Parts: sequence; C-alpha cells; structure tokens
Amino acid sequence: MTKDQTNHQQNPQNRLLASLSQADFDLVLPGLEPVTLAYKDSLYRQNESIKFAYFIETGVASLVNTMKDGSAAEVGTIGNEGFVGLPLLMSDRQAPMSVYIQVAGSGFRMRANLFADALSQSPSLRTALLRYSHAFFNQVAQSAACAHFHNLEQRCCRWLLMTQDRVQTDTFMLTQEFLAMMLGVRRAGVTLAAGSLKRHGLILYSRGKVTVLDRRGLELRSCECYAVTAGEFDRLLGKQSHARRY
Repeated sequence: MTKDQTNHQQNPQNRLLASLSQADFDLVLPGLEPVTLAYKDSLYRQNESIKFAYFIETGVASLVNTMKDGSAAEVGTIGNEGFVGLPLLMSDRQAPMSVYIQVAGSGFRMRANLFADALSQSPSLRTALLRYSHAFFNQVAQSAACAHFHNLEQRCCRWLLMTQDRVQTDTFMLTQEFLAMMLGVRRAGVTLAAGSLKRHGLILYSRGKVTVLDRRGLELRSCECYAVTAGEFDRLLGKQSHARRY
C-alpha cells in the first residue's frame, strides 16, 4: 500500500467510520481494504453467504428484493453514511435480499470474520453500528411514507440530493433504470420529472449523467423527507462541521 493510500485509509470519508472513537477506529483499521466499486458490482447476493462488510466513501449501493417471478424492487440505499452488511451486525451471514452498486464509487471492505472479531472486542463499536442500523431503518420507513404522500417531482428532488451527498460531486452517473427503481415508477415517469427540473434550471440530465445546477432550488422543491432523514443521521451519528453528507 502506498503512503497516499495509507493516509487516505486513516482519514476516511465514510461518515460512520469517521464517527468512531479513536480506539474503535484503530480496532477496525487493520482489516480495511480499499476497494473500487463499479456499476452493478454485487456486494452480496440473496440467501448466499455474506463475505464482507463494505464502508462506502463515494457511490450508492442498492438493497434489492427479488420476487419468485424475477421482478425486483429497490427497498433501501446505502452510501457514505454507513455500511453494507447489516446482517453481520446481527450475527447472521445471509439475507433474503441482494445488494449491488447502482452509482459507481469507492470505499473499503472488511472480511466478515474480522468484522465479527472487532465487534466481539468492543461493545462501543457495536453500539455505534447499531445506531447506524436504527438510522437506516428510519430512512427506509421515511421512504415508504414519502412514496405514499409526496408527488413524483418532490421525491425525485429528494433522491437527487441524497445521491449528490453520497458521491460528493455536482456531476454523477444515475441511470434511468435506477432512478425509476428508487422512485417506484416507470421510466416515462423519470423522463417527466427530470424534464421539469431541467426546464426550471435545476439540473442537466442526459444519457444517465446528472449535473446539479441549483442545489438550493432542489432543496426548496423537495419534500420534507430529505431534511427529516438528514436530521436523523445527525442525531444518531453526530453533526458534521462540513457540508452535509449522509
């Protein structure tokens, strides 16, 4: 590992890792392996053994539930606010859902056995990860309510803001397929919502590439759910002194 890689590893951009006490961070640090996360990379598969916990720094992972007929629905997303592999926290090695990368990025992974060893050595580490699991549950619950009460354009603004927070740049790849899955609509609905935001000068969107032109405008047109979810991560993981990312 190069000196730059070592320095980066010791100063993680993953919010959960950055929130750990020095002792707990030092405990997990030796097990962290830098990893590049390509579009549609599988992090774990439905009902198969989970081999790694992943701490994403940039990019977005999608938690997907697949039905017997092959149809699939996105039920949760994970970015730089937390980690992939919640079943491992509950001493389980498999789940009825799959996780794969929807927006490419990078981060760290930690072998499941090393992750379990670290948890067994530190109750405070387990507590920190459990607080994230609570925040993740709150995010999923808020998303379910959001889909019921808020219109398509509001929800589109919310997801764009969340994705921008996670990739930490104004321009990012976001396929119509993924955005439609997040919003629970057909691709035609994505075209309609994105077209409206383009006409209002808030974004550029072409061939799966999004550029946020007016973040404040997106926040004003978004529903309340973005701020509620961000507030929960602040409450459970601690506020950040820099621009909000979660």
